[in-house]
Amino acid sequence: MTEPADDLAHRIAQRTLAKRGDNYANEVRLLLDAAVAVMKRSGTASRARVADIVAESGLSNDAFYRHFRSKDALVAAILEDGTARLCAYVAHQMSKETTPEGQVRRWVEGVMSQGVDDVGAATRAVLWNTGSLGENREAGPPSPSGPLAGLLRAPFAELGSADPEFDATLAAHATIGVLVDHLWRRVSPARRDIDRITAFCLRAAASES
Repeated sequence: MTEPADDLAHRIAQRTLAKRGDNYANEVRLLLDAAVAVMKRSGTASRARVADIVAESGLSNDAFYRHFRSKDALVAAILEDGTARLCAYVAHQMSKETTPEGQVRRWVEGVMSQGVDDVGAATRAVLWNTGSLGENREAGPPSPSGPLAGLLRAPFAELGSADPEFDATLAAHATIGVLVDHLWRRVSPARRDIDRITAFCLRAAASES
């Protein structure tokens, strides 16, 4: 039986859109990875230019502006992508522990790992390129504190926090603040830092019990 013309047209159109979607997703990934590479190479000596990012990606200006209004929009996407990757990594590390204390420590270790060696250099370079990112955002530049705090709520509740959401948010902001301090001072977090931050987080969880 012959397929109705409208159904055939719809099926072909959907196949074309799906292929285009895959191509566009690949373009976005190339641009994100290229931007991080350019920023890391430049460090804090200079901010990456769109032209440099496009050249690194092997794409065109049209491809860049198809997905991003500006470099700030790209940097915001990098921060969002990095936060998602970090949360996935930290959640995986926390899943290896059976006690809330162990999960909190794994959380601290995972967050502070962003300040070590090449990872720290890349993180610092991306932050350097945030520039005016928060100028047109009431809440300022995107922050990983919220998503990371979400990972602490369950262990904080188990540890006896009367307000796990607030206490987890407080601990996340404090830990991110310490991480940023280490990044700008170009100092890798030491074991003593991990111990002290973990102790602070555990006290925060128990402060209202």
